[in-house]
Amino acid sequence: MIDLRPIGLTAREAAFFLNKAKTDEKNRVLLTAAEDLTKAAEDILKANQKDIQAARAAGMKESLVDRLKLTKARIEAMAEGLRQIVSLDDPIGEVLEMKKRPNGLLIGKMVVPLGVIAMIYESRPNVTVDAFGLCFKTGNAVVLKGGSDAIHSNICIAHILQEALDKNGFPTGCVQLIEDTDRETVKELLRMNEYIDVIIPRGGAGLIRMVVQNSTVPVIETGTGNCHVYVDESADLNMALDIIENAKTQRTGVCNACESVVVHEAVVEKFSKLLAERLSKKNVEIRGDEIARQFEGSFVPATEEDWGTEYLDLILSFKTVSSIDEAIRHINKYNTGHSEAIITRDYENAQRFLNEIDAAAVYVNASTRFTDGFEFGFGAEIGISTQKLHARGPMGLMALTSTKYIIYGNGQVRK
Repeated sequence: MIDLRPIGLTAREAAFFLNKAKTDEKNRVLLTAAEDLTKAAEDILKANQKDIQAARAAGMKESLVDRLKLTKARIEAMAEGLRQIVSLDDPIGEVLEMKKRPNGLLIGKMVVPLGVIAMIYESRPNVTVDAFGLCFKTGNAVVLKGGSDAIHSNICIAHILQEALDKNGFPTGCVQLIEDTDRETVKELLRMNEYIDVIIPRGGAGLIRMVVQNSTVPVIETGTGNCHVYVDESADLNMALDIIENAKTQRTGVCNACESVVVHEAVVEKFSKLLAERLSKKNVEIRGDEIARQFEGSFVPATEEDWGTEYLDLILSFKTVSSIDEAIRHINKYNTGHSEAIITRDYENAQRFLNEIDAAAVYVNASTRFTDGFEFGFGAEIGISTQKLHARGPMGLMALTSTKYIIYGNGQVRK
């Protein structure tokens, strides 16, 4: 296991440097990095192929291999994410409010960086770029600990980002990748309060739980996604089929994919058959309750465990309910606070769903797959927070900042 203290010290020094950087200087680095990523696409793909081959040899299921896989289009999307971040306003230094007190003091609140952020994540090499872009724009140094399954991809990408920093006169310590894959290294990182201001885990439930339970550094928890689509009795069933197919099968190994459908009993007979026919073409296994299986024999019997499972696979649970009240109770009981959707023509039911569902993102007549920083106009995201303190939902620039009070006086002393 390597000694992480030099990495922490380097990150802390880089954060001090970044605190003085101007917006145009930071944007120049981001544009250089975007261009260099595109130019180095072949090198990145070669490194990524090593990770994919190792993952398949280890028996990783294809839905998770897809999270690991890079293509030229995905590399270009990573670069475009950096360009979008450039186009966004820099929040650092913004004064959110300024009030004059009776004693003449002017008291304001200014946006400032968090400092040094550590990212612990699995698969998804694109997170390396997203985390760097968002942290850098907000004046934060970032220490990255990716999973061993993406180590070759992450090393290649991190080197490209550091070269872009060096070309523009910034310390390469603004982004550092821990290349040691020893699990004990993660445990040390979780105790580096002297150097790290906040840790953000991004990955499966096991990783997130381990970080939350063991870290002495403050944690912003990004969540797993047991996401539901509720088909109301007034739903346009063709719309529901399109949305569920997209939410379940467009990318099955991501946290905003649909894992469960909840269907009103008034439409369950017709909809169960339509859904079975539609998703059979995508080889989706549907696990249904007793009511649904009365109407569709291809459904596999569901168990209590199915209602709370994030499959990340071509599996979908199917729950029948008698009312929107039951639907809301079921979803709030089993969801993970990520993304939930209702398909309905009923305005009142739509508003109730929006108001009463406890989740970071709640949709009416749209796919849960849109819960994403890029889709929300943030350029990228550092994760999707399912907690309620500090940040919730896709985390863009403002989620990576704090505030400090600034006070102007003219000689006041407290009596």
